[in-house]
Amino acid sequence: MVEITKGITHKPASTEQLLSFFEAHPDYDGCLYIGYPILYGAGGYSEAIDALWVSRKFGIIVFDLVEGAQLDDRTESQDAVYYTLKANLTNYPNLNTRKRELAIPIEVITYAPACQSTNNYEFVCVFNNNQLLENINKLSTDWNRELYEQVVAAIQSITTLKTSNKRTNVKKDDSKGAKIKELEKTTANLDRHQERAVIEYYEGPQRIRGLAGSGKTIVLALKAAYLHAQNPDWNIAVTFNTRSLKNQFKDLIEKFYVERKRELPDWNKLKILQAWGSPKNTGVYYEVCTTHGIEYFDFTGGKKYANDVGEKSINLLDVICTKVLGEITEYRQMYDAIFVDEAQDLSESFLKICYNILNEPKRLIYAYDDLQKLNEGSPLKSPKDIFNVDTYDDIILSTCYRNSRPLLVTAHALGFGIYRKEGLVQFFDQPQLWKDIGYEVITGKLEAPNKVTLRRTSESSPKYLEKHSDIDDILCFKSFNNIKEQSKWVTEEIIKNIMEDELLIKDIIVINSNPLKTLTDVSLIRTNLLKSKINSHVAGNLDSDIFFEENSITFTGIYRAKGNEVPMVYIINADHCYADNEFKQLNLIKKRNTLFTAITRSKAWVRVCGVGQRMNRLIEEFNKVKEVDFELHFTYPAEDQIKEMNIIHRDISENEKQRISADVDIFRNLSEIIERIKKGDSHIEDYPKEYHLIINKFLKS
Repeated sequence: MVEITKGITHKPASTEQLLSFFEAHPDYDGCLYIGYPILYGAGGYSEAIDALWVSRKFGIIVFDLVEGAQLDDRTESQDAVYYTLKANLTNYPNLNTRKRELAIPIEVITYAPACQSTNNYEFVCVFNNNQLLENINKLSTDWNRELYEQVVAAIQSITTLKTSNKRTNVKKDDSKGAKIKELEKTTANLDRHQERAVIEYYEGPQRIRGLAGSGKTIVLALKAAYLHAQNPDWNIAVTFNTRSLKNQFKDLIEKFYVERKRELPDWNKLKILQAWGSPKNTGVYYEVCTTHGIEYFDFTGGKKYANDVGEKSINLLDVICTKVLGEITEYRQMYDAIFVDEAQDLSESFLKICYNILNEPKRLIYAYDDLQKLNEGSPLKSPKDIFNVDTYDDIILSTCYRNSRPLLVTAHALGFGIYRKEGLVQFFDQPQLWKDIGYEVITGKLEAPNKVTLRRTSESSPKYLEKHSDIDDILCFKSFNNIKEQSKWVTEEIIKNIMEDELLIKDIIVINSNPLKTLTDVSLIRTNLLKSKINSHVAGNLDSDIFFEENSITFTGIYRAKGNEVPMVYIINADHCYADNEFKQLNLIKKRNTLFTAITRSKAWVRVCGVGQRMNRLIEEFNKVKEVDFELHFTYPAEDQIKEMNIIHRDISENEKQRISADVDIFRNLSEIIERIKKGDSHIEDYPKEYHLIINKFLKS
């Protein structure tokens, strides 16, 4: 059976006829693309192919579709498609014969199902499915079918995910620089799932779920560029939470567009906007307020408004977007498509606003990973519940191409608290999600109260990601007696990475686990590095949109680290993510998600550092996951247990924390009063009468 990937088509009737042909012939196999790829050729030719079939038997068949009843001369357009596609594929040496000819047959067939059955021209044209069948079966089958997978890969890799660094500094075959050079080559191209996520088009909400490192940001960027290339008159917005993603989106979109169209995108039609925004740096929320004539709040104003209305939510964007939803009764349609990255850190109210300002058919494409959630709130509901729609498209990217199996499983184990002495911190509310993100059940069942063992599949965690180094080098946890010792070790290791391991300065980032203290917490390491003439900077300190700087190591808190990746990640003060008493259980989900997100920034190696007993306890958790060869062993919790842990470990504001602390002091004092009365050291009459009833109840309990 032919595997079909449906992109955008401007010829719906003939496309449906072609699809019906393949549905009626399940004996055919291979891959059929609709509206893809976009080819650029000589003379400025740039166009999306109507349909392309890569067949194991026949090679490559390009379908030139005619939508109406009028058939004109298609000779030039057929030739343009043929020579452009051939020129693209000739760039792959393994697809050429020794005589420098393309080894794969290419045929171009014009398919005109609505036209009359007459062709007065010389080009190949068919008018119905019977004629199409006859023409296909006449095609040559004389080609090396062992090249099939390479042909598909070539079609897919017409767009690469990223350009690998040249790494001219690498001289040693076994250095870290040499290892990452090979890894970057291997992971450069789109995989099948990512490719389909980029191309497949849906008229309505589309949700993309995936692990850290599964390529969500890249898929969104390329998908936005693809839609812009296909529909240059559309108004498209790309938005996100982390401001440092702006340049990454711009680079990815520009790269795809220039490769396909040989020109820059029209940035007036394709806007890259931060979610919140301001008069100096526009964003979606800011645009909505100004367009609809309602009050706009900056961050300070948002906090004041939240306090004035008694709103305790830490997610201020949710607070102000909820206000917008209550004030606008009639929305102006501002965009034809909106792409949202990091949806887990935004809010359902923000997504609703995006949905409301879209033209029909409401093309809202958003990506998220709940384990990277760094704000308060429950996991996002389904599109059906958020937007009140009956149908939507759901794409799951289960393969992780950034993090190796040991890194990813450790991140999940610590994020969920799988091996935490005090028990789980958080948990998926849907059992199927474990399989969706690439785990398989080895023992037990994904239902309470079963004991379960989960393991990453080889497809979801490719083996080559962990074969480059020993496990103890891929993932290292270190505990120190004090901050000075930690800073000294990290400094020495970074110097070694650059001087001996042949890593580039931009290969390294240092993430502080407590984002509110990053400037002060990283100062000692930065001072030590400067003594060795190694420059560094704190991401966003001078420019919120800048994460990496030339010839400078990036130090960052977790919020700005999101969406970025490097070969070597140092996590400092990780002890901040361990709760060692009852009160510090609050905010624990956020702290554990911080640790998960920090670990998953790495493409190869991670160093997790911290100070004191809390760091030692964190190391104990890591040692347990390492002892079971990076599997997850746990007892599946009941629904009420999941709800309870979400309450206990929830994210709270400083004001709420102070209030709870004061309440704890009240109960502590009350307990002491009861104890003194029981011992006879004081009497109930010593206290105000309004408290006698409460004291009596405790005395009797």
